[in-house]
Amino acid sequence: MNTLVSVLIVILLLNVITAIITVFKEERDITATWAWLLVLNLLPVIGFGIYLLVGKNISKEKMFDLKMQERLGIAQLVELQKEQWQDEELLPKGLRTPEVRQTVRLLLETDQAILTKNNKVDIYDDGHDKFAKLLADIDAANHHVHLEYYSFFSDRIGNKILASLEAAAKRGVKVRVIYDSMGSRGQKRHFFDELEKLGGEAEPFFAYKKAWIHSPRINYREHRKLAIIDGKIGYIGGFNIGDQYLSRSKKFGHWRDTHLRVVGNAVIAMQSRFLMDWNATIKNIRGKEPVKYDESLFPLQRQKGNVGLQVISSGPDSEVEAIKKGYLKLISGANDYIYIQTPYLIPDDSVLEALVVAALSGVKVKIMIPCMPDHAFVYRATEYYAKVLVDSGVEVYTYDDGFLHAKTFVVDSQITSVGSANLDFRSFKLNFEANAFGYDRNLALKLKELFEADLAKCTKLTPEYFERQSRWRKFKQYFSRLLSPIL
Repeated sequence: MNTLVSVLIVILLLNVITAIITVFKEERDITATWAWLLVLNLLPVIGFGIYLLVGKNISKEKMFDLKMQERLGIAQLVELQKEQWQDEELLPKGLRTPEVRQTVRLLLETDQAILTKNNKVDIYDDGHDKFAKLLADIDAANHHVHLEYYSFFSDRIGNKILASLEAAAKRGVKVRVIYDSMGSRGQKRHFFDELEKLGGEAEPFFAYKKAWIHSPRINYREHRKLAIIDGKIGYIGGFNIGDQYLSRSKKFGHWRDTHLRVVGNAVIAMQSRFLMDWNATIKNIRGKEPVKYDESLFPLQRQKGNVGLQVISSGPDSEVEAIKKGYLKLISGANDYIYIQTPYLIPDDSVLEALVVAALSGVKVKIMIPCMPDHAFVYRATEYYAKVLVDSGVEVYTYDDGFLHAKTFVVDSQITSVGSANLDFRSFKLNFEANAFGYDRNLALKLKELFEADLAKCTKLTPEYFERQSRWRKFKQYFSRLLSPIL
């Protein structure tokens, strides 16, 4: 018996020492460091398996490849706008306010995000409408189609889009696809073979082989959802490519999401982002050459609309956390109201404090989250933070008509954000994201109307709602909160 106890003590000591070495050998946020130490020491041996799936950092070489990519098509425009940012003419008419000017400057500095003012923007909150339009745009393409999605499933809609891509490639259109191997798990191994035979290209983001099992790491995923057609039309938002986004999932039912279709010069920024990711992804693939600047990829467009847009991207290749800083600026600059939709509500201390301060200052802060989890452990952490915010005067609602996946901000009917980034640690630090920050009253009012229409299908959370929950459920919420920096 004494021998068994001694062996167990030795194993636990070795586990603690190995945990400390494993966690501290890679640079990460201090809160995430402590969270991983908790996991590795509370779950000896098993914790290391979880760490390999979730915690291991992307290689420094790959991160360097991303950082070193040239921002094709916009580098000179960024410097010019930094010089002009105080000029009233730089900002959209009707929105030449200090809040807009400061937000534009912040995003220029943090992400070199150019402001374009001539954009026509359509909002899609239903997958059937969004994919019907995307298919029509692909079918009409005559130069190139670039897609970048976290999930590209080999189901009905996935095969339908693939068929359109193959038809485009067959008629001479250059097709390039980036997908995330983890996000597209279950995709058939040879899904893109015919497309590639026709001259198209499809590559998993920073994966060595085209099968998700070869890339089990959960962190550092390609979470962007972009489509660029002929350099003139761009899509950005929350919809991935899969049947569940068409409300065909028995588990989730109706799928509520938000995506933008943009015609205008903001597409230049989407194109630049895609090509940076493409060139980094194919850098070490034999026979693949990086895409260089070509005017045909960045066609300047005449006036199409009046919406001002900045396309922002962030990821673990940068310590700036540009999208989070953009969110913080929207929250801190609000005077009247802030409407937020997010499937995951796991804010870090800075965002949590900003939301609380805004609510206590008299700003109407309304946050909408799903009524059901797609990841149970993550949802318990969302419930924890929902309670904290409700207790501080923020209005939190659960969307009851299916699953809410939209990631949107509307502030004071003047600034909006739509994209792939959730209000959580993962989107701020661990995944590669892209959002469009908009400056237009009509766009803001349309998104506000959508939010208020969704409120009719929501339940408002109250302190009594949380009090009625069982002790076991409350424990899971508190425990999940301890691990929130790594969720």
